[in-house]
Amino acid sequence: MVLKIRLARFGKRNSPFYNIVVAQARTARNSKPLEVLGTYDPIPKPPPSGEGKPIKDIKLDTSRAKYWLGVGAQPSEPAWRLLSMIGLLEPKYHGPPRTEEGEKVEGRGR
Repeated sequence: MVLKIRLARFGKRNSPFYNIVVAQARTARNSKPLEVLGTYDPIPKPPPSGEGKPIKDIKLDTSRAKYWLGVGAQPSEPAWRLLSMIGLLEPKYHGPPRTEEGEKVEGRGR
């Protein structure tokens, strides 16, 4: 039984809202999950104090997420990004390789 940590979409058109869920890999996106770990609201809301950058709301039960990752559940790409923002996983970096000084490595001449 292959398990995935992924996002299940809810909300109206042009107003998405996601549940972060654990489900079997072969089930549909919005089918009944094994467990709901948290929620993600991608629409930026103004901060409570009224000053500063707008905030995207992420609520997650970190102890259950650690449990499912320990059991072997594989996160999807969007779920990986959210879990890396919280600090449960290492972020995936897809940029060009860089040297220690921060300079780009030159490609092969062709």
